[in-house]
Amino acid sequence: MTAEPRFEETPYAAETAIGMDDVPTPPTAAYAGDMLTANENPIARAGLAWALDHERKGAEPRFTETPFTPEGPEPDPPRSSVFFCAAELEGLPIPARRWLVDGLIPSGTVSLLGGDGGTGKSLVALQLAVAVATGGAWLGLPVTSGRAIYISAEDDHDELHRRLSDITCAEGVTLADLDNLTVRSLAGEDALLAALDRSGGVLHASALYHEADTRIRDESPALVVFDTLADLFPGNENDRAQARQFIGLMRGLAIRHECAVVLLAHPSLSGLNSGSGTSGSTGWNNSVRSRLYLTRVIQEGYEPDSDARLLSTMKSNYGRTGGEISMRWQAGVFVAEATPTGLDRMAIGAKAERVFLALLALLDGQGRRVNSKGGSTYAPKVFASHPDSEGVTKRALGQAMENLLRDGKITVATEGPPSRRVSCHIP
Repeated sequence: MTAEPRFEETPYAAETAIGMDDVPTPPTAAYAGDMLTANENPIARAGLAWALDHERKGAEPRFTETPFTPEGPEPDPPRSSVFFCAAELEGLPIPARRWLVDGLIPSGTVSLLGGDGGTGKSLVALQLAVAVATGGAWLGLPVTSGRAIYISAEDDHDELHRRLSDITCAEGVTLADLDNLTVRSLAGEDALLAALDRSGGVLHASALYHEADTRIRDESPALVVFDTLADLFPGNENDRAQARQFIGLMRGLAIRHECAVVLLAHPSLSGLNSGSGTSGSTGWNNSVRSRLYLTRVIQEGYEPDSDARLLSTMKSNYGRTGGEISMRWQAGVFVAEATPTGLDRMAIGAKAERVFLALLALLDGQGRRVNSKGGSTYAPKVFASHPDSEGVTKRALGQAMENLLRDGKITVATEGPPSRRVSCHIP
């Protein structure tokens, strides 16, 4: 339907009015009298009289033409999608997958780094940004070097300054070497990257999002960090559709600017209790391509080392899951602990198996049964808390149990009456 013009009234000061030829518009009173006398159209006469009255009050109307459609706003233009035949890929070079951190953080998409408050995920992410900007290593792992942008809605300027000082000191560089790192503190500001239309549940990019988009375009970074989801997201974290929309906005940045986007988040209560580290709706976990989870090291409700942390790969669409990086907080930064390899790994495994067999024999001789499935008599749990465990952890004893079962050195037997049969280990 062709839009008909509609005239809207916009008052403006008469003395500032400029004509089309940059000539001041004469006051309405200069010609209105003659036009009122000559014009027989009652509507025109009423309009001129109204204009004359408003001029006397110090303002004069200006009419602007805008499209008007009785049915509402113009519909969106038709969407144009790019389809292609898969056969056209024949003979073309296969693009290599790009990683910021090989196997952990892919480029060109969004990764989620989760962790409970106080675990240190902001520090871990800032260390990553410094490693990218300086071409160094992150927790002992090589990274793709380039520019980095770190946007924090939690830490103020002074706190970021202190942390960067600790990180550069630990890495043997100076703050002057961080010319490839751009930092933005949003502490105390409106940090929302989107606005929620609550009538339809649709997210729209905010002014801050567009500001960040422009900055990313100008700097072409390899990494952009957003800290943290609770401050940046305006909707309901339990709403799957809103979660996917927000990750879609973040992915748009990653794709347009060919960078890795790392979004920090807190786990939900259920995510904490289950150990999965998930946040609200499953839409968060399902929408990102990689998810890392930083935790404290807790054994049977006890934290033996308050400086120890574990970074686990909970999801990876392009690599292996289940990987772990052990680290400790030292002098203001996290330092990865050396991972045993070769003979050292074999020696640790052999010790765990030796301790497992010794404790199994000891408890079996006492008539105490343990099992391989869980609960209060779960063998690795019982053995790890025993005075003769020699410091071997529940995790290491669990791996030893699996190895011993695989090699046939221990077996699982079922005992008890038919109504209450239980499984137990037999040395």
